[in-house]
Amino acid sequence: MRLLLVRHGHPNYELDCLTPLGHLQAEAAADRLERENIDVFFASTCGRAVETAEHTASRYGLPVTQLPFMREVTWGYNGEPNDPAGHPWNLVDRMILEGKTLGNSDWRAVPPFAGNSICDNVDLIANEVDNWLKTLGYTREGEYYRAGENTAKTVALFSHGGSSNAVLAHIFNLPFPYVIQVFRADFTSITVLNFPDTPGELVMPVLELVNDCAHIKNLKAKQFFGN
Repeated sequence: MRLLLVRHGHPNYELDCLTPLGHLQAEAAADRLERENIDVFFASTCGRAVETAEHTASRYGLPVTQLPFMREVTWGYNGEPNDPAGHPWNLVDRMILEGKTLGNSDWRAVPPFAGNSICDNVDLIANEVDNWLKTLGYTREGEYYRAGENTAKTVALFSHGGSSNAVLAHIFNLPFPYVIQVFRADFTSITVLNFPDTPGELVMPVLELVNDCAHIKNLKAKQFFGN
């Protein structure tokens, strides 16, 4: 199975939809994704992710199934949702400036992530993504997945920077702070995971492509040069 993780296009966060630029980016991504032979489409329940997915799914004539657990992560301390002081990317930037390691496997218990509700969000996504992957033929066993039958398909999942990074951190058994630094995704960036189609065996996916944004670079060039 090939799993394509696609971030949404440029958003209006207040209205939870794409901006005009976001729709252009989503169309450019659809041009790019037309050659991927996608069999099934999924998206988070956020409008910006669903709208991005529909640009590509409409070309395939396929529906988009929404996954609530893939909504963008929230964060904060002491019950304050999305407190800027607890923004995970800001915390990682701070850790780097202070010379702290991002690869601590006990990152949930160590400041500045200790006490941040992002930890619960990441754990929820880890549990739910395993339930979802099981429906696609891959059952989690320890750090790996047991491959089932009929897994030779291409699956596209449209979501967000935070929630997709939580997925990557769990699948590859990496600390979340490390992943959100390494895999910072631009709008409509495409990451591809290739799961071996070997029924009955324990497998781990290979990163086939990471944060492909060539379609957006081409779009920016066309806008700049007017062609």
